[in-house]
This record gives sequence, C-alpha cells and structure tokens, in this order.
Amino acid sequence: MSKQVHVIGAGLAGSEAAYQLAMRGIKVVLHEMRPGRKTHAHETSSCAELVCSNSFRSDDADGNAVGLLHQELRRLNSLVFEAADANQVPAGGALAVDRVGYAEAVTRAIKNHPNITMEHGEVTSIFLPNNPPTIVATGPLTSDALTASILEATGLEQLAFFDAIAPIVYRESVNMDKAWFQSRYDKVGPGGDGKDYLNCPMNQQEYEAFLDALIAGEKTEFKEWEKNTPYFEGCLPVEVMAERGRETLRFGPLKPVGLTNPHDPDNKPHAIVQLRQDNKLGTLYNLVGFQTKLRYGAQQDVFRMIPGLEQAEFARLGGIHRNTFIQSPKLLDQQLRLRSAPHIRFAGQITGVEGYVESCATGMLAAIFLAAELHDREAMTPGQTTALGALLHHVTGGAMAEIFQPMNVNFGLFTPIDMPRGKRKPGKRERAFAYCERARKDIEQFLNEAAA
Repeated sequence: MSKQVHVIGAGLAGSEAAYQLAMRGIKVVLHEMRPGRKTHAHETSSCAELVCSNSFRSDDADGNAVGLLHQELRRLNSLVFEAADANQVPAGGALAVDRVGYAEAVTRAIKNHPNITMEHGEVTSIFLPNNPPTIVATGPLTSDALTASILEATGLEQLAFFDAIAPIVYRESVNMDKAWFQSRYDKVGPGGDGKDYLNCPMNQQEYEAFLDALIAGEKTEFKEWEKNTPYFEGCLPVEVMAERGRETLRFGPLKPVGLTNPHDPDNKPHAIVQLRQDNKLGTLYNLVGFQTKLRYGAQQDVFRMIPGLEQAEFARLGGIHRNTFIQSPKLLDQQLRLRSAPHIRFAGQITGVEGYVESCATGMLAAIFLAAELHDREAMTPGQTTALGALLHHVTGGAMAEIFQPMNVNFGLFTPIDMPRGKRKPGKRERAFAYCERARKDIEQFLNEAAA
C-alpha cells in the first residue's frame, strides 16, 4: 500500500488529520476546494476556519465532557489546540479564540510542514486514482458533486439539517450606559478575569416586545427540497427557540441568573442577552445563542431592540446553511473506515459529530488509526470511559443508525460510572468529576500507543 495519504477537506478535522499523519512521517496531500469553489459560510481560504462561533466551549477538564476532550487532544499534541491556545481571547470558562489569528496559525503549520502538499481545487469523487489511503473530512458543507459520490458509495439516502450562524457587532457601537462586563457567576476562565461577557438587560416589557418582533420577523425561505430538513437541537435558530414558548429563551441563552446589573443593582432583569468577545483586540463581539434565519434587514431591526444595541453596527449578520452527514453507525467500522471500501476513512462533522472540538477529535483519531495501519501496527481504540472513546463509539455503533443525529460529546455517551452509595445522592458536579478522573486514568495506555 502506498505510504502517501490523501485528505479531502482542510477544515478542523482534515487539518488535524493531515498534520498528525505528517508528524508520524507520512506524506500527505491535503485537498481544499476553496477559494476556487466557495461555500455559503466560509469567508477565507484558510485552513480550519471557524464559521459559526469563535468558541471551543467549556475548557473545564474536571467537570465538563468537552473540557475533558480538550485535555485529551492537547495531550495528543493537537495542532488545532496549539493554535487555539496561542490565540485565546477571554470568555469566562470557555476557550474562545481570535478567529483570524487562530486560522492563520493552523494554515502556517500546514503549509510549512515538509510532509504536507496542499492542493486547491474541488475533488468530485471519494475514489481517487489508484485508490490511495484517503480521509474524507469535507464537513457540513460538502459539495454537491462529492456528496453524490458518497451517496453512490454508501447506497444510503443522505441525512441533513440546518446549522445557523450568530451575528457579530462592533464593540464600540454598544451602549455601555446600559450594558456591562461580567461573566455569569463571575467565573474566571482561561485568559479571563470574570468580566468576559457584555451583558444587555431586558425588563419584561422589552423582552415581550423583542419576542414578538423576533417571531414576526421575515425569515429565510427554504428551497422545496430543504423544507423537511431538521435542525440540530444544540444550535437552534433563536427565532425557532422563541416559537417554542414565551419563556424558552429565558431558560436558554437569555437566562437572567448569575449576573447583577451595576447600572440598576436593585432591580433584577427579566432577561439578559450576552455577547462574547470574538477577536483578540476585543473590537468584535458575537451574540451568544443568536444563530438565526432572519433576513438581514429584519436582523438589524430586531436585534437593535435589545437595550444597549440600539445603535449596534454589525461586522457580520447571522445566516443559515445546510449540513450533511452520513449514517456512520451503519457505514463505518471502529476505526472510521468505510466498510464497503476500507481504504477510505471519514472524519469531522460528516460522520455525525457536532462541534469544532468533536470534529478535531475525529480527525485526530482517523490519523492515528491510519498511521498505525501504514506502519504495520495494530491500532488501539480508546475506551468508552474516555471522551475520545465515547465520541468514537457513538458514531461507529453506539447510536441507532435509523434515528442517528449529530451529537456533541457529553457524559451520556460514556460508560456509566458507579458512584459510592451513601446517605446523600452525589451531585451533578461530583459525578462529572468522577467521570473525568476515570477518563484520565483510562486514557493513558491509548496515549502511549498513539504517540508511537
């Protein structure tokens, strides 16, 4: 078998896979269709561009499954996390990055590696000439031609949903006579100081008027073939959440807890909109949880109803794009190989994982498995007691294929843990810590094998 590998797609999964293979002495051709062929969501031709948010979510490795996954990936020398840590911006307990600096760092590492050749241009078939070892990591915006090739290879009807993008405002356009800086519960996260979010308070009257406008606002019309496509529950458009009930937003992204308005400390806000820093300079802030399918004009009118954003200037308005993924539990084995064509592996969101971190993780795993195969070693898979293993198990057999939907990493995917019985039932935080402690012990053997 040829020792040259082809990776299709230079998003988070593809970039991570290419880099990990290269670091293990394997020659890689990394294919990226941008800039010649653009997508609905990408703005640049950089590797690993972040299109929805600048946040890798929680960095808490003691009490959060995604934070634990961060830790496991860092220990595997992830390129994505090396670049993320070097371009971090304050975000409370989350890991958020300067998107431009982060993508430039990943791109630089990819293009400067002597084992990686980057080729720009659309790949229209997963079956490349001479059938070299291939990793398909084309993400949620796989081109129509390549999607058709995947469907031909799998013989299954594609699954799809819509993924939405939150708007970004210029910090200087926010009215600080109404807004204030504070992290929820004053939590200090990596690179932060407990004042990492901009908060815009609403009284009940303002909230109700905003809700009515949000629901009534003109929305993006879907094509006929798109109309029955479900949303991913973890990234619902804000107006879809609003339509589910008058209080839904107040128990979601607009919850008014853990925050005190210094402009009016004696009155508790009815709802609070939070904005998170989007770049290192602190000039851009995105509206947390405000991914939307509102048309551009409606977005500006409705979002300027938020106290503090009356004069907001938008660096980017929200949008919506189609997302595709395969029925991985049926199609892939435990090493992410296509059962019908084992020289092809899949990685990233096309496998049915959701989120930047999860995409990176599958790219890492696909590379580790393939490198072991090319070096004539038996590949070890991480156990389901680890974040990497739990995620892998979900997409390769842990989920029911017939109802398979994208999933973020969470403790529900892990092998259940037995907690000591006593007079008091262990709390959520205690259970989470126990999962994380067990994972750190159980991951050691895999880390040693993967580094070989």
